[in-house]
Amino acid sequence: MIVTLPTLQARGAPLASAVEQLRVLDALPTPRGDFDTRLAESGMHPLTALGIQVFQVNVGRVCNQTCHHCHVDAGPTRTESMSAETAELALRVLARTSIPTVDITGGAPELCPVFERLVEGSRALGRHVIDRCNLTILVLPRFAELPQFLARNEVEVVASLPHYRQASTDRQRGDGVFERSIEGLRRLNDVGYGKQAGLRLVLVTNPVGAILPSASQATLEAEWKREMRRLHGIEFDALITITNMPIARYLDWLSTSGNLASYMEKLSLAYNPSAAAGVMCRTTLSVGWDGRLFDCDFNQMLELETGFGAPRHLAEFDFDALAGRRIVTRRHCFGCTAGAGSSCGGQTA
Repeated sequence: MIVTLPTLQARGAPLASAVEQLRVLDALPTPRGDFDTRLAESGMHPLTALGIQVFQVNVGRVCNQTCHHCHVDAGPTRTESMSAETAELALRVLARTSIPTVDITGGAPELCPVFERLVEGSRALGRHVIDRCNLTILVLPRFAELPQFLARNEVEVVASLPHYRQASTDRQRGDGVFERSIEGLRRLNDVGYGKQAGLRLVLVTNPVGAILPSASQATLEAEWKREMRRLHGIEFDALITITNMPIARYLDWLSTSGNLASYMEKLSLAYNPSAAAGVMCRTTLSVGWDGRLFDCDFNQMLELETGFGAPRHLAEFDFDALAGRRIVTRRHCFGCTAGAGSSCGGQTA
């Protein structure tokens, strides 16, 4: 049984508020200046989009887990979920473009009633589809056929797993998560994921604790492939490493554990202009469960809608205006530009 914790919202915690999260971050010292100052020093202010290659749709905050590091504050008690009307609007907008990739996330995106419609509709338009899967969803009885559905539609599965050993994973995601995650991976392997062309399986790892990724993505991938095969008999195609973003539940943990100031100092001191040049918001458009538009999923959780005159809702979609928009940046952006960088696609530099 997976042990779930209350979300910030359920606890009535102050940091359930995006406004409070931004206030806390803005009050922290950042050596060498704010994020926009560092961008200016790198010759990249204001940061602008370079097109739209990824249409990332966050279908809601409903999840079967409440992970300690979750930037969405997702969980079983959340109710935000994309409606059928918004999903159809998203598909109509997508059809007017040539955006090649649709990246479906949550929460656990599979728990949203429109998940299958978004997958099938996007595939019918000839787009590559990514499912950001927490793996434990695959072992729930109602989702017994999910691996076959994903394989049939050649959906790329990007699956979260903090570590290839149980203790580290359960520490971050809750007791019982690791065992069910491994079972979920076996079910994906059974239908060809990680083994057959067209069925790409990517694992995502993030540090457990107030630290940055300690090794290069390529080095960790080789280690993980060896150990996942040796310890669990699991095959996968690639590993991406991400830095924990100091918002929502991870921000709450940093604050209560006394690590917040030092972690933000680490992020700001590790600012890398090359990583900043490759941040995901420059080629990604984030769509909220209610149709609102954001520069990235992190900005979405902080209620930072697209700004500077760019359209803010699917109903106002204008590809040209959004493809060259100015990106809304705040202090949390140091999380994507530290060291080798971090994004939904892994390291950026």
